[in-house]
Amino acid sequence: MMTSANKTEKIIQNQKRIAKKRGIPYLRTFVQVFFVALIFAISINHTLEESYGMTIPFLSAASLHAICPFGGVVTLWQFITTGNFIQKIHSSALILMFAALLLGILVGPVICGWVCPFGSIQEWLGKIGKKLFKKRFNHFVPEKLDRYLRFTRYILMVLVIVNTAISGTLMFQDIDPYYALFNFWTSEIAISAYVILGVTVLLSLLVERPWCKYACPYGAVMGLTNLIRIFPVRRNKNTCISCKKCDVACPMNINVSNANVVRDHQCISCMKCTSDVACPVADTVLFATKAGIK
Repeated sequence: MMTSANKTEKIIQNQKRIAKKRGIPYLRTFVQVFFVALIFAISINHTLEESYGMTIPFLSAASLHAICPFGGVVTLWQFITTGNFIQKIHSSALILMFAALLLGILVGPVICGWVCPFGSIQEWLGKIGKKLFKKRFNHFVPEKLDRYLRFTRYILMVLVIVNTAISGTLMFQDIDPYYALFNFWTSEIAISAYVILGVTVLLSLLVERPWCKYACPYGAVMGLTNLIRIFPVRRNKNTCISCKKCDVACPMNINVSNANVVRDHQCISCMKCTSDVACPVADTVLFATKAGIK
């Protein structure tokens, strides 16, 4: 006679076999690699245009500020009050900001979890950290301290937006590790940005996506969409077997197994916790409206 534990194990094994056929992890990796390569290529092309008057055919030579949606956030006040953009910011950044916001309202911060090249690089460095520190990885910061540190990115968000609006200059560039990483071969990078980039790289070996968790002002903006998104991550308590694999898989340390619907401001819509990836039971953790959960 099959025990309850055996039934659970059988379900897990069956679903693992099914999960191997699913393409979400591979699709996400492809998207991440594509955008990392694209941003590097565009940044190099921009340098070629400015320094040598030549460009790679069929590739944009825009500056990073023109293709970063956070540029739209920091220039929004000046655009509303004067109709102009902050120096180095272009209308494309404003368009990307609204597009990312609409996408966030629909399915949350997929820009953070799928598109952002700096987030992807932190995640890949984290894979090295997992091999070095195994189960200790992403658990070095005490839970109580971690809970408060996660709100520091909102403090930085407010400081950056307010100071940019007052000064009319792009002050965040001097501390932006993303800008430093994708322009390290130029003379435009402030020492402070290099220092923060170096610290972030080192911390990525200990903590999953440290910049995203504790400092990214644009991540803070996008995190707010989790509160209102139409398709949040939902857990079907009727089919959940409480294996907590969703909790282990979550790079942002969200306790998915204790929530019927994930509204945590740290969720990056990476889908690692879902039944398409980590959860062994089909249609148990998924992107869905309330009507989508049976």
